[in-house]
Parts: sequence; structure tokens; C-alpha cells
Amino acid sequence: MPGHRFDSVLFLCVANSARSQMAEGLARDLFGDAVRVQSAGSSPSRVNPFAIAAMAELGIDLGTHSSKSVQTIDPDTVDLVITLCAEEVCPVFLGDAARLHWPLQDPDRKHEDLTDEERLQHFRVARDQIRTRLRILAALRDVPQGPEPVEFHASLRVTDLAAAARFYSWLLDETPKEWTHRYVTFVSERLRTNFVVTVDDGMALHHDTLYHLGIDLGTRDAVIDAHRRAEAAGWPIHKPARTTWRGTPLHELWLRDPDGTLIEVYARLTDAELAEMPADKEPVFLVR
Repeated sequence: MPGHRFDSVLFLCVANSARSQMAEGLARDLFGDAVRVQSAGSSPSRVNPFAIAAMAELGIDLGTHSSKSVQTIDPDTVDLVITLCAEEVCPVFLGDAARLHWPLQDPDRKHEDLTDEERLQHFRVARDQIRTRLRILAALRDVPQGPEPVEFHASLRVTDLAAAARFYSWLLDETPKEWTHRYVTFVSERLRTNFVVTVDDGMALHHDTLYHLGIDLGTRDAVIDAHRRAEAAGWPIHKPARTTWRGTPLHELWLRDPDGTLIEVYARLTDAELAEMPADKEPVFLVR
């Protein structure tokens, strides 16, 4: 299952002065009581005043924080360790905790001749980089169980089908499996990928020519299960699970990702399933 499941996190850098302190404050604000949050360093000093100032802009108070040695942290209290050192050698932490490394340049820039405002700006940048990474970590902390894809699918719209066929044959090192006057299909077992380029469908073409993405789940039952899992997880369902016969016969479910990109979840029909095709070729819905 994807994601990082943890109930306690430790942020480490050398001095436990800036990056790890800001990470601790941000994580406490983000996770609340759901996660135990600690920070420490190999050579603890003091909480940097610029870190305090940068965090105060977000309403987070580091004024009561203090720098701590990594030696004072009980390994049994940590599920996840995140090191934030870039140029320096990060502290060593013993234990079986999972580890992530987020190398961020020291915002203090001690060897640079900077005004206070210039130095504070470096702290703001580091703060915001940590905050974005933490938001992603939080989103991945408890990902619901999803489907088990056996192949990845992507479709692009193009203006010149022949030119695109030549380019992607070179790029993927694959001869197209098939082509018509409307599309060219590449199937790569090495990459577990089904890639289609299709001609302009009348929509405006610009730098973003993504048509849709998808995954092959292998069976009809897996597509039905994916529909139910998507409903439980709250993902937007664009078209419910159904069997379609026109074009390439498929069991398919259409979702939308958080930005609205269409995602096709599908399975090819077996010979026995193809034999059940209705005379009118109308889709058969799989979930009530």
C-alpha cells in the first residue's frame, strides 16, 4: 500500500536551530494531537531568531522552543525520521524508524553579507518549502487501499499523427501495435505501458495535450471493486463502472483527479465476455 503510516516524527539537522525547528512547529500545527512531533540536532545551539520571526508570520510561536541533542531522543518514540541537512553531515539516529531526506540549504547563510530582511527572506523560503513537503506527507499518511494496476495508460492529442508515431516509436523503442487514421497505439511490456497518440479531436491544442490517463486492472471484478473503493475514498466519479462495446470493448470506470484530469480505469474483455455483446451495443452498467 502506498504512503507513509506513522504516529510520531523526528526532524533532524545539525544545530536544531532553524530548519528542524521550523519543521517541528509546522508539523505540530498541521498534525495536532494525531502525531507526536520532535526535533533535535547533533550539535544543538539555540533557536534562530529569524526562524522565530518567519514562523510568527504564520501565527506559530517558536519562542518557547529550545535546541535539543539527538542523544536525548528515545528511538522507541519515533516512527519516522526526516533529515533536513544539505551541505552538512546529518546527525545519525539509531533505531528502526523509517527515514526520509529533505535536503534544504541552511537559510541562515552565515558566510553571506546580508541585511536582516534578506536573511529573513531565506528563512521564509525554507519555511514554505518545508510546509509544502509536510502537506504532501500528511496527504500520504493514511492513503486508503486502492486498486492493483497491471498496466499504465496515457493518451495525447496531436496535430500530426505520422510525425508523432515516428517520434514516440523512437522514444519508447517500440513499434506501434496498431494504427488507424485516428490513432496510433504503443504497448510496451517492458514499461507496463499502453500509450496512444490521437489526432486533434476539434478541441484547442496548446502546450498541454494530455487527453487522459488510465490503469488496466485486468478483470471486470477489479473494475467494480475500484468503483466501490473510489466511492469510499471520495474521489470524483465521472462515469460509473460499465461495460462498453463500441470501439475497443472494455470494462471501464472514469474518474477525475483533483485537478480534473480524466482517469480511465479499465479491463479488457475475455472471449467469453465478448460473446455476451448485446445486439444494440449499448453499455451495461456494472454497479447499481
